[in-house]
Amino acid sequence: MPAESRPLLKIVKAHERIELPQYESEGASGMDVRAFLDCDVSIPSLGRVKIPTGLRLEIPPGYEAQVRPRSGLAVKSGLTVLNSPGTIDSDYRGELEIILINLGADDVTVRDGDRIAQLVVSPVCRARLVETDELAQSQRGSAGFGSTGV
Repeated sequence: MPAESRPLLKIVKAHERIELPQYESEGASGMDVRAFLDCDVSIPSLGRVKIPTGLRLEIPPGYEAQVRPRSGLAVKSGLTVLNSPGTIDSDYRGELEIILINLGADDVTVRDGDRIAQLVVSPVCRARLVETDELAQSQRGSAGFGSTGV
């Protein structure tokens, strides 16, 4: 996709030492986001913490940014994004903070500059709501969890 047709994401850095999020490979859909810390943060097993990034975003209307885990952190240490995917609305202008949870057995230390999450910019479709007394029938009907097999 030509650069001029991609959505423009404006970013304000709280400090000059902060690295902008970046795509780490040609085919990456998510940009890695880094921790912005004054000191190391230790996250105990099953502990959760908000990690600052020092970034504020201006997401264009019609888009959102999704915060997703980094698979390497998840598999190696059990560290993941608690509210995954976290949604950043286009009208939010505060600091991007990442809620991490340690699902591993050991404490995990997050250091300044560590890549802690991915940011995916995605189009948003807003639905029209219509109240009704009935819904159209479907083959599945009201069959819920596990109803389509393993």
